[in-house]
Amino acid sequence: MVPLVIAVLHARPAETLQLSDSSGVRLIPANFGQGFLLGYVAGLIWYAGTCYWIFDTMHQYGGLNKPAALGVLFLFCLYLAVYHGLFGGLLAIAADRSSRLSRRALVSAPFLWVALELARTRVTGFPWQLLGTAQVDNIPLARIASITGVYGLSFEIMLVNTAFAAALLVRKEKRTALLAAAIGATVALQAGRLVSAPPAPSDRVAYLVQQNIPVLENSEWTKEFFQTTLRLLEETTLNPPGGPKSGAVAAPKLVVWPESPAPFYTSDPLFRDAISDVARKTKSWVVTGSLGIRNASQSPAQATEVYNSAALVSPDGTWTERYDKIHLVPFGEFVPFRSLFSFAAGLTQQVGDFNRGTSRLPLRAGDQKLGTFICYESVFPDEVRQFARNGAQVLVNLSNDGWYGDSGAYAQHLNQSRMRAIETGRWLLLDTNTGVTASVDPYGRVVTSLPRKVRSMLPAPYALTDVTTFYTRHGDWFAYVCAIISLMALLMRFPNRAKTGQE
Repeated sequence: MVPLVIAVLHARPAETLQLSDSSGVRLIPANFGQGFLLGYVAGLIWYAGTCYWIFDTMHQYGGLNKPAALGVLFLFCLYLAVYHGLFGGLLAIAADRSSRLSRRALVSAPFLWVALELARTRVTGFPWQLLGTAQVDNIPLARIASITGVYGLSFEIMLVNTAFAAALLVRKEKRTALLAAAIGATVALQAGRLVSAPPAPSDRVAYLVQQNIPVLENSEWTKEFFQTTLRLLEETTLNPPGGPKSGAVAAPKLVVWPESPAPFYTSDPLFRDAISDVARKTKSWVVTGSLGIRNASQSPAQATEVYNSAALVSPDGTWTERYDKIHLVPFGEFVPFRSLFSFAAGLTQQVGDFNRGTSRLPLRAGDQKLGTFICYESVFPDEVRQFARNGAQVLVNLSNDGWYGDSGAYAQHLNQSRMRAIETGRWLLLDTNTGVTASVDPYGRVVTSLPRKVRSMLPAPYALTDVTTFYTRHGDWFAYVCAIISLMALLMRFPNRAKTGQE
């Protein structure tokens, strides 16, 4: 962020002035349009570099040819880069043009950034890769998220970046001292990566099944292939290498099957019988990804409402509760403004065209309360923390990361999910179709995981907790405070601009 901040604050043509520094030159901050353009270009690079996997997803699974898929990625970048553009433009407005070093803009920068991350989450609904996620492996520093959410870490990163920017903008005689202070702060904050937190205690084991089912056309799911797939998944669940029969793994308190590209309908007797059989044989509760319909007695062809669901089955094989996914993926699980974006309907034909659920209450599995959410929902801090606020004692995320292919998106998704464990102070059981399937402790550490693209079962340690973090209780309070401070700083600039006759 240092180059962007410096570019915005020193973007306009130089003026020769009588200053006390050796240069005698004053560089004027950008106006709003120039600042917006600088930020917008930075945003285009940011999203093209982090969300490049959209091209592959739209090409392989959306049925678009390569030029069309590239066009979708380009439009996506053009849209979301607006937030970086607003950061640059608003930073330019906050700048004080009466002094060589715009202290007001530098102080405002971290608040503006967090305010715009909040807007990206709440307005656009795509908080992918919030800046603070970069610190997920810095255990001592990342604990801030249990108070402020990931936004507090974004603020810290911007604060350090603006300290470096300030050091590079001041007169030469002051630069060394400020650079030393900025470097010292960076070293102190990053030293936490060298600290090993104590192991988080666990007293339970969950069986997380990584199905590794390929994405197939509906016509390829013949009855024989469907039954064979279910049989193999049952065997994987019940007879894993080093499993219960060898005495190497404790009996599970929970069995989890992930979100799947298979047509696993909750009304299908074959699927229901297979899951009930797993529950009875393992004598444990089972959570399974499934396609839920409005009435369990309906067939998929008769159903008018279909949901991306997580069903709960008791140890005696009874289907008890269901969570229906609330935050659907645009252009993946539904097409917004369908008449305008009809070209993207091919992807929903592959994934599904779903209705939204309405409740974030935890699933009650005996003495366990499971905060169960599905795939993309894990990138929304406030939505996941509502499960913990409603009493969830452990988080369970079901996902099908096969849509990302071999891109880095699966790792991005993993890191964002890990941040949810830190914010809520809970164990996270992350069960995916193709990987990464993992157990994550309340510090955000991956305790154990499976390699990608294998069909296997992971005995995942976890524990229940009723601890309520400050973030769980109060949500995005810090981000809203940053938004209020940003608004006040911008409003205070306008009287000064009118008084001085500046733009």
